[in-house]
Amino acid sequence: MALLGAQLVITLVMVSVIQKLGSNYSLAKWLLCSRGLYRYLYPDNSELKTLAGVPKEKPKGKKGGKSESNGKPETFHVPRSLEIQLETAPVTLLDVQYLRFYPEYLWIVDFSLYTAIVYIMSEMYTSVFPLKDEFNLSMVWCLLVVLFSLKVLLSLTKQYFTSEESIGERSTCIVAFCVFLLIAMIVLIIDESNLEVGVDPAYDSFFENASKFLENQGLSSVGPASKLIIKLSLAVWAAIVGTLFTFPGLRVARMHWDSLRYYGDSKVKALLLNINFAMPFVLTLLWIRPVTKYYLTVRIFSGMEKPIMTADAFDTARLALLAATVALRVALMPRQLQAYLDMAQRRLDAVRKEAGRITNIDLQKKVASVFYYLCVVALQYVCPLVMSLYLALMYKTLGGYSWAAVFYETVRNETESVVVPDLGAAEQYQLAWENLKMIFTTEVYRGVLGFATWWCCFAWFLTTGLGLGYQTYFRIS
Repeated sequence: MALLGAQLVITLVMVSVIQKLGSNYSLAKWLLCSRGLYRYLYPDNSELKTLAGVPKEKPKGKKGGKSESNGKPETFHVPRSLEIQLETAPVTLLDVQYLRFYPEYLWIVDFSLYTAIVYIMSEMYTSVFPLKDEFNLSMVWCLLVVLFSLKVLLSLTKQYFTSEESIGERSTCIVAFCVFLLIAMIVLIIDESNLEVGVDPAYDSFFENASKFLENQGLSSVGPASKLIIKLSLAVWAAIVGTLFTFPGLRVARMHWDSLRYYGDSKVKALLLNINFAMPFVLTLLWIRPVTKYYLTVRIFSGMEKPIMTADAFDTARLALLAATVALRVALMPRQLQAYLDMAQRRLDAVRKEAGRITNIDLQKKVASVFYYLCVVALQYVCPLVMSLYLALMYKTLGGYSWAAVFYETVRNETESVVVPDLGAAEQYQLAWENLKMIFTTEVYRGVLGFATWWCCFAWFLTTGLGLGYQTYFRIS
């Protein structure tokens, strides 16, 4: 293995770029602060008193209108039907840097961009100089992005289990876990001729090579873990991912609904928003063989001598389409976030239709809390995208696919069989280590990462679809 190869140089250069330029040039900051986003300012006490006709009290001593006992802010009641038009202000870096989960948002977006640059440079290098015994370091970067995305989503979901006011959200997470676990177990028993996730071929390859390895090492074993245990583990992982995607999916559906409502005057924008929302469903269908792959890679239509594309071209094309979907969603992210920020005015409009009175503190919280959770909403929008994209990139590279397969047929490199010659102890140990790495073949990676990529697209589609149905039902009712 070349320890000081070009890949290590690329990694070191990118680490240096992060240290030198990361604080000054940030995609995360640009998406929030340089795309025309504006927030709503809540009305202060003086404005509320003027509109409601509440007499202004004179400050008492040094307290200046606060309670003399415990220093609480001044509280008074105003009519809910109060006509309030909120003022707006552009979102600036000074505003967002103190928001909750801002460091996590900054890190995941910028690190994803740096990882994409490392991946592209590594792909360009390996296309000219194919790797032999050298490990692909870009896969480490991609794996870190996936792990960081999972960590952030776990941190967001954890809030529902630690807060006493999130009983409904907590129950929703538990129900979502059970539902996704059931769906995952059903998916994993579907035949590969219908749903092409590659779990069964991956297990067969893993079982065969692992059994040979154990026999060559002189170990008596009936083989590695059974297929039932492997599939049960995958189902539990899939249920966890589906649970983590639940509230992000509901949030994205709400932002899509509001975006169509407020920005649907342009047919082009409305079309882009609808394509953006429907793409996870299209991606999910691309792994269902009788629906898509059969017609594109097997069936020969009249007037044609061969199918529309080869199987390798189809596999690469669906990964490229997933990357294009992520790029489209990132491009529309500011518009979606603005639809979320507009919720502040909509909340006041909803309060205005109610009867009775409300305290100034509760009224101000309804407006201020929208901007306070901006970074949380941004993470809910970004993390499923990032996780799906980099699982797909790992699936492409470790699965042995080629971007050039879209244009012409490529020859796959088959994995050599495990052979152990009669060597000394040191050579045997080194060869055993090499054989251990050969257990995880491209078939294994295709099965594990293929299922993970498809499941993220499926959970992405299912949660947003349920969210849109929820919004449609309650808006109409």
